[in-house]
Amino acid sequence: MTATTTAMPVRTDGLHQALPQDGLAGTLVGRVWRAGTPAGPAVVVLRPDGVFDLSRHFATMSTLLETDQPAQAVRAVAGEYLCSVDALLDNSKAESQDPAVPWLLAPCDLQVVKAAGVTFAGSMIERVIEEQAGGDASRALALRSQITALIGTSLSDIRPGSAEALALKSLLQQQKLWSQYLEVGIGPDAEVFTKAPVLASVGHGQDIGIRSESTWNNPEPEVVLAVSSRGDIVGAALGNDVNLRDIEGRSALLLGKAKDNNASCAIGPFIRLFDGHFGLDQLRRETVHLHVTGDDGYTLRGINTMASISRDPLDLIAQTLACHQYPDGFMLFLGTLFAPTEDRDEPGGGFTHKLGDVVSIHSPWLGCLRNRVTHCEAAPPWRFGLRAFIGNLAERGLLQGARL
Repeated sequence: MTATTTAMPVRTDGLHQALPQDGLAGTLVGRVWRAGTPAGPAVVVLRPDGVFDLSRHFATMSTLLETDQPAQAVRAVAGEYLCSVDALLDNSKAESQDPAVPWLLAPCDLQVVKAAGVTFAGSMIERVIEEQAGGDASRALALRSQITALIGTSLSDIRPGSAEALALKSLLQQQKLWSQYLEVGIGPDAEVFTKAPVLASVGHGQDIGIRSESTWNNPEPEVVLAVSSRGDIVGAALGNDVNLRDIEGRSALLLGKAKDNNASCAIGPFIRLFDGHFGLDQLRRETVHLHVTGDDGYTLRGINTMASISRDPLDLIAQTLACHQYPDGFMLFLGTLFAPTEDRDEPGGGFTHKLGDVVSIHSPWLGCLRNRVTHCEAAPPWRFGLRAFIGNLAERGLLQGARL
């Protein structure tokens, strides 16, 4: 379902203002960790009068999103009151959580977390630079000038898989500049990979991880689609597809090491369900803003304009489902236009994270996802897998009466 609405001003504040620009007017669902005996994850909806647990009706977020019309299903259920919205957001800081008050988790549970790469021309060129530099940030500046002089930024005008794209491929091959990143950027087949295992994503306010040996890395602010097993987009969230440029730049075969690490995937702060006021039309025009602040006083800002994407979201979903099924649905990162080139320390060194960086990703329709950077090895280890999740639901009596 889609609708047309006038653009809203961008919110620029942080953790305590995680809501979209229109506040609680949309259908906002998420997952929280709630106290109890035993404690455990709960599917919730945010309403003007508070946060309500829907778990007695929908034991998992996957179950809710598999209903024919999730937004209507949420409105038809009263739920159990947990706390105020302010209390939930105030308590969603990894460093200062009251165990008696719920806090936000990643809003997905049984869904596979997929990601589409090289979907924007600007970041496509940066991927080529990473490859040519072999993961060495000190070589990036010279390569950026050389590659941009030869191919420019006109790639954004080329439709992937078109005759024009094939002609450009032939030209770049003659100039020995063809790259596997250009292949998925302007070729017929999209790059879609698995970003994180089921239940491994972190949520709003939690620490996000980079590998300790990485010296060239950056955040990737993205829109994340919530897709049902039928291939229907039922909602969207914000995401940070953390990128280790030095590791992937050494070899694309190291993509798993560069992308899938402890706490390296953040999604949240919640899923905004499609309804009469919000849908795919809004997502296609959404602008995602990035703000990084460091303990050293450093500040970085960037944007990811969805109108500049090279592949339509519906095409990316179709390619994801072409030869695979996702019976519990999936979350799909749509890629990013943002690729930082500013020097943080020494000239020519480019940008890389430092421990303690606070990354805020925000947009008018989806709110603000905020995380603090730490090493993957120092982030809380992922221990709550599928066996623990199902056992917890059973112990809390949620496998009887509720739909799993």
